[in-house]
Amino acid sequence: MRKRSLLILFIFSLTIFLCLADYSYSQKKLKVFISVDMEGIAGIVHGDHTSSSGKDYGIARKWMTGEVNAAIRGALEAGATEIVVNDSHGSMRNVIASELNPAAFLMTGSPRPLSMMQGIDQSYDAVIFIGYHARAGTKDGVLDHTISGGTIYSIKVNGSEMSEAELNALIAGWHDVPVVLIAGDAEICKQTKKSLGGELEVAIVKRAVGRYAAKTLTPQNAQELIQKKTKIALEKRDKIKPFKQKAPYRFDVNFLRSSMADMAELIPQVERTGGRSVRFVIDDYIKGFKLLRALIYLAR
Repeated sequence: MRKRSLLILFIFSLTIFLCLADYSYSQKKLKVFISVDMEGIAGIVHGDHTSSSGKDYGIARKWMTGEVNAAIRGALEAGATEIVVNDSHGSMRNVIASELNPAAFLMTGSPRPLSMMQGIDQSYDAVIFIGYHARAGTKDGVLDHTISGGTIYSIKVNGSEMSEAELNALIAGWHDVPVVLIAGDAEICKQTKKSLGGELEVAIVKRAVGRYAAKTLTPQNAQELIQKKTKIALEKRDKIKPFKQKAPYRFDVNFLRSSMADMAELIPQVERTGGRSVRFVIDDYIKGFKLLRALIYLAR
């Protein structure tokens, strides 16, 4: 009788443990950060799409919001419990808030200290880039540029030339958060696949036929691809490592004109290295990124 009672007690305790374990697993949080730019959105090929004064800006905003919503749907399918969308283009007031999936929070408005990555911290499990574009000077890159098309010729960190995606991925990596998916034109997907690693998921929504022309998916097909790829990327997030480089961080900034380097050189920590180039070295990547942003504003 005693053995039977102990067996019943054991079975009861095991059942409770399994139920609690299952509940704990089901309650596990999946926090996702989505940074969305505009030049890499399907259908967008011209400044009339990306400038608030452009005649095609209104419809481009809808396409942009549609791709973000597709990523949100994919994230929810993967079990996301919290999603933050960072509007990362220009004035950072492009995503149509009233049309955004209410499951997400929206980071909107500028300026912000970390710009396209404002709000990221170690509490996130994964980062997704939507609408990203190739770095400045890329052949067959749609609307290629790096941060400021009217200011920057190139940016290198520790000798490697960086796109906005890679600069931002280093911010995520500083917090030990991996970038798991990049959606945009073929060239940015190619560049980041090489630098961030082969496990990175990419969603190619268009291929350039010059800087201002592309063979592009329709918005509907692009959104279906992004939703599918988001779910896949988040489900395999543990296989994707955060993007990092070792300190100290050497920033080499090459401006478009010498007058811009004249202004940047006014900062004591900054060294002039050429007619239109400067350099600074720093141990903290986040502080380095903020200094880079300050130099770009000053150079303007």
